Amino acid sequence: MATLAAPKTTETAPFRHWGEGNLTEADLAHIPGEGGWPLVGNTFKMLADPHGFVAARIAKFGKVYRNRAFGGWQIALLGAEANELLLFNKDKIFSSQQGWGPVLDQLFPRGLMLLDFDHHRIDRRALSIAFKPEPMRHYANALNRGIAREVSGWAGPRLFYPDIKKLTLDLAAESFIGLPWGPEADKINAAFVDMVQASVAPVRKPLPFTRMKKGVDGRAFLVDYFTRETQRRRAEGGGQDMFSQFATATREDGSLLPVDEVVDHMNFLMMAAHDTITSSATSLIYHLATNPVWQEKLRAEIMAVTGGPDGSGEPRALHYDDLGKLDLTEMAFKESLRMIPPVPSMPRRALREFEFGGYRIPAGAMVGINIYWTHHSEEYWDNPLAFDPMRFTPELVKARHKYAWVPFGGGAHMCLGLHFAYMQIKILLAQLLQRYRIEAEAGYNPDWQDWPIPQPKDGMKVTFTPL
Repeated sequence: MATLAAPKTTETAPFRHWGEGNLTEADLAHIPGEGGWPLVGNTFKMLADPHGFVAARIAKFGKVYRNRAFGGWQIALLGAEANELLLFNKDKIFSSQQGWGPVLDQLFPRGLMLLDFDHHRIDRRALSIAFKPEPMRHYANALNRGIAREVSGWAGPRLFYPDIKKLTLDLAAESFIGLPWGPEADKINAAFVDMVQASVAPVRKPLPFTRMKKGVDGRAFLVDYFTRETQRRRAEGGGQDMFSQFATATREDGSLLPVDEVVDHMNFLMMAAHDTITSSATSLIYHLATNPVWQEKLRAEIMAVTGGPDGSGEPRALHYDDLGKLDLTEMAFKESLRMIPPVPSMPRRALREFEFGGYRIPAGAMVGINIYWTHHSEEYWDNPLAFDPMRFTPELVKARHKYAWVPFGGGAHMCLGLHFAYMQIKILLAQLLQRYRIEAEAGYNPDWQDWPIPQPKDGMKVTFTPL
């Protein structure tokens, strides 16, 4: 259990890099852990094997430990109770802005995830207009068209990850920005790729020829583009795409969001939607290719809901009103998100001193939860390395700790676009499973790059065999 300690006067002003925090090793000496090598700490050990690193630290120090990486000290808090403490944030102890800021501030400042408390609540309410039923119906129609157009040519052996990455970026350009597929969308997509890669670059300054420089340049390109487009769409009255919805969104007092804030929100949500959906779709396709019994169950459910291919053999679209009928499909997606969560860990910064797991955590400490570890802990899951969508029956969900499964975060910062993610994945599967049997070689088990967002190092080798 966590308890608040008496307020301290420790300075907790925002800072740009973990190394700029005010806490020293002496401040955290009462918490077990180790700092690693001089200067770099445990940074490279963490990047080389994030999950193995965490497992080794838990075995040695327990589920609360200190660690030095990326230039500063952090406190790891492990388990569903820790997830609830940080994500629900009932007592407003933790800052998401100051937690994510050192990673994302140069690239995605003022995104929704980097706002706290009233500012976050007000902007979230304004942006939620883009996820109301009418815009979502528009996105569903665009997704059905765009996915069908692309996957119709996927027969044969494929590297799924680059295919779905390109498709997801193109869909984002069409549904989010209202752009037709083409050279302009390609430039925007390239800028996003550079920004995401820079988010965990070891070199945090935009020096020439570094990932960070490419990321900062990509941001400058998108800021210019989205600024011009926001002004144009406001003048013309907007449209049904997500960007137009953001550009014309108003706060509680009826005022439009400032243009620069619209730009920052759009940058962040495009990044979050593109990379997390790409990772999630890849994980799900892998698990269906290697679990053909479950693939057949989902195919049967989708055929029953859509009616199957039409008289010409073309798959029927999955309509917006039918999304809620795919229970098994949703359970399989949830299980793949448990197996390979697209955001494996989440940072925060403590604004006040608190206690957790028997330790006093001082104000100003960088703290973090590990979603991957919780999703694979035998404390919450039987046989956690097995793919079993039946874990997500209503009865089992109700019996489990509410924060044992948190791929979309939780509390006030629960992912704003989670229903869009479910919709895109269901439409993707409806198109794929009405056309193809998805197959992988016997025993196929690709190596995954775990950070910043999981992806298979070999590109995910599968074969789409026409039905």
